[in-house]
Amino acid sequence: MGDHFLLNLFGCDEQKLDDEVFIREVLDSAAYCAKMSVLNVASYKFYPQGITCVLLLAESHISIHTWPEEGKAACDVYTCGDPQNAKLACDIIRCQLSALEHDIQHIKR
Repeated sequence: MGDHFLLNLFGCDEQKLDDEVFIREVLDSAAYCAKMSVLNVASYKFYPQGITCVLLLAESHISIHTWPEEGKAACDVYTCGDPQNAKLACDIIRCQLSALEHDIQHIKR
């Protein structure tokens, strides 16, 4: 059915993780560079901090949940397209959020 990448980020820039516009731009640029087709975007800024953002893709979805106070983020990149493109999207998200550490799991579905 597809490839699901679970990306956990640690040591990220707190300001970036709490900037809703920036998070939306990061996910959108990751999808664009990975040749994925964005159909819709939904995001929510929590009080006092944190963001949830989901990109609905023709190929499936990209999502992120952030914990700025801990410098952490959890991302999903799920695609029925090329798994190398999904991995590229993960790499872009990781770099843009300036993660000092990360772990990634790949699940064939």
